[in-house]
Amino acid sequence: MANEKKATRAAYGETLVELVGEGKPVVAVEADLSGSTTTKKLGDAYPERLFNVGIAEQDMVGVAAGLALTGHVAFTGSFAVFGTGRVYDQIRNTVCYANLDVKIAPTHAGISVGPDGGSHQMVEDIALMRALPNMRVLVPADFASAKAAIRVAAETPGPVYVRMGRASVPCIYDEDAHFELGRANILREGGDVTIAACGIEVDEAMKAADLLAERGVSAEVIDVFSVKPLDEECILASVRKTGCIVTAEEHSVIAGLGGAVAELLSENLPTPLVRVGMKDCFGTSGEAGELMREFGLDAESIAAAAQEALSKKAQ
Repeated sequence: MANEKKATRAAYGETLVELVGEGKPVVAVEADLSGSTTTKKLGDAYPERLFNVGIAEQDMVGVAAGLALTGHVAFTGSFAVFGTGRVYDQIRNTVCYANLDVKIAPTHAGISVGPDGGSHQMVEDIALMRALPNMRVLVPADFASAKAAIRVAAETPGPVYVRMGRASVPCIYDEDAHFELGRANILREGGDVTIAACGIEVDEAMKAADLLAERGVSAEVIDVFSVKPLDEECILASVRKTGCIVTAEEHSVIAGLGGAVAELLSENLPTPLVRVGMKDCFGTSGEAGELMREFGLDAESIAAAAQEALSKKAQ
């Protein structure tokens, strides 16, 4: 699967169908975007398990909450900008406050949404979701880890956020790879600098590590699949070894993965840190690849951030 590309959203409907086939009490509630989010696959296979409320995202979360109260594991869909932003009050006060078994699993997160433009490129969703009590946050890097994230969400009681994207991205993992809530995966060991990444930035981090190796720098790459709860032990152990760290995310540098790591280090192990992500700005219209370069989220930008972290360590 090394050279294959698939969108993380492609795992959504497929995995829901599998879960229902295995006897899980899974349902999905959509807001008129089941084709784009791929939950239509669930509706085609099990029509009684997919509920479309139309363009009414707040109702989508409310219906999902009601279904959870009747013993179902309820997933919601939509695009991330609508599925977290437009419905924040309902997620906070209806789902999280009551600790209901609702899974917020929108697609089309980040600037890789591309031509839809800055209004639809959600770069604050991890921040919104990780700040909520009772909410867990998973950010899969590829198709296989997205399938795993949906399964982890379905098997974890209470609210879970799963962040998925529109763009096709390289497959990093085999489909039998193991993932757990609260666990990160070390994809490449190194001794000079740690690169902790999530989502589509994981592949860019691996490419950055190759660039750094050509320059004589040994980078350790960690896939932070679970942003909340964070695998604190893994990150601290890596930073104790390397002495500096870069975080990389297709999200604002404020209150996302970079914020979570900064909080961890400031309280436990003050360390030179450079955050790669959206620098307190909105996106714009363009193709995914050119936007990654424009906003400094590509492999070369991560490698440059690693060099900056190394220079801070040397001071």
